[in-house]
Amino acid sequence: MHDAVAETRGAVRRLLTGGPAGAHLAAGTLAVAVSGGADSLALAAAAQHVAHRLGLTVTGLVVDHGLQPGSADVAAATAKELDRIGLDDARVLPVTVAGQGGPEAAARRARYGALRAAAPDGALVLLGHTRDDQAETVLLGLGRGSGARSIAGMRPLDPPWARPFLDLPRATTRAACSALGLQPWDDPHNGDARFTRVRLRHEVLPLLEDVLRGGVAGALARTAAQLREDAEALDGLAAELSVRAGVGAELDVAALSTAPPALRRRVLRSWLLEAGARELTDAQLRSVDDLIGAWRGQGGVWLPGGLEAERAHGRLRVTGPRR
Repeated sequence: MHDAVAETRGAVRRLLTGGPAGAHLAAGTLAVAVSGGADSLALAAAAQHVAHRLGLTVTGLVVDHGLQPGSADVAAATAKELDRIGLDDARVLPVTVAGQGGPEAAARRARYGALRAAAPDGALVLLGHTRDDQAETVLLGLGRGSGARSIAGMRPLDPPWARPFLDLPRATTRAACSALGLQPWDDPHNGDARFTRVRLRHEVLPLLEDVLRGGVAGALARTAAQLREDAEALDGLAAELSVRAGVGAELDVAALSTAPPALRRRVLRSWLLEAGARELTDAQLRSVDDLIGAWRGQGGVWLPGGLEAERAHGRLRVTGPRR
């Protein structure tokens, strides 16, 4: 067996049998998101090999974003390749890409929405993100000042999503496809310098690798893993603080006031999202936190969705939306 093929199969096997993922396999089936590129084709082949030995069926989900001429033909050819690999089922999911945040963000929303809706009930959806993708995600988070949660990158397991290849370089998936005789589709958008991630991939990361004499992608991925461990510990402490603060319609300011700001803001973020706030910025979250840590009788804080967070009588509450 080619080393790259063994590595991809081993990565899928470790994720599916190594612990937490096992609880999500009761449905008896997996789904694999497949774009037709090397990463997702290698993942589909590895998933088919491993899952069938575990008694699981595998469904391939091919999202057609409709952003390029001939995209429907590419999606159909990818589904046919999945049939040849031996997946139990392969489906094409046409989507409409629209909305705020630019084409990359809109395509991502449409893709994840379609995958979530099409996946069999209770099934994990395997995604082909590699160590290189993780490095790009960390750099994006750093450049945007998005905080530790973003710099911690993508989780290997974040149900329904599972990412077995986060420890594998992109070169391994290409080598696996070559060894298996698979013909990946090279998306023209992956070379389009209008997209931020493309410039990171082809300009920024190679420059960093040159200046720092190699190993940058792996180092960034290790940084993400370390931050995820820290974030999980803080999230656990924040969950305990949430109970003391009485998370619900209102929060008890006294229970939050003596906690470190990092824990307070975790509680507040979860509480505000649950209340209906969306796309919270760091500045907005810190302004809400000031209602506790820097209280001087100020007014409420307006939030996305026409909501307002305000303090009254030692309690925080969210009202709105505005009329």
